[in-house]
Amino acid sequence: MASVNEARAVIGKGLEGDRYFKGVGTYSNNPGLGRDVTLIEIEAIEALKRDYGIELAPQDSRRNIATRGVPLNHLVGQEFKVGEVTLRGVRLCDPCSHLEKLSAKGVQRGLIHRGGLRAHILTHGIIRVGDTVQELA
Repeated sequence: MASVNEARAVIGKGLEGDRYFKGVGTYSNNPGLGRDVTLIEIEAIEALKRDYGIELAPQDSRRNIATRGVPLNHLVGQEFKVGEVTLRGVRLCDPCSHLEKLSAKGVQRGLIHRGGLRAHILTHGIIRVGDTVQELA
């Protein structure tokens, strides 16, 4: 996993350069809505350290976008923008045993109900570090 300053969002494909965009992600053989982009709250990663003593870098969460100050669980079923790109929150991205195997023991339990959000890309565009997240009416 690597951090980048910007990524191109492509409808029906995801973020250019991502393992799922390339079709080589662990779950690439299980297509479905909500696999375009994943988001996680930095606050959840901080709580993992505070509550469970587990340090996890944002990129080690295996989510595409880390946010701050955005209650992602509230965006399920909602349209929102990240910078110029419009997304739709599809479902929560609860952690799985695969994430725990790749990171640290206790991650799955520590991130339950705060493992992030799966979203579908509705418009093409570039997402940049520092872009704001704005819920659409």
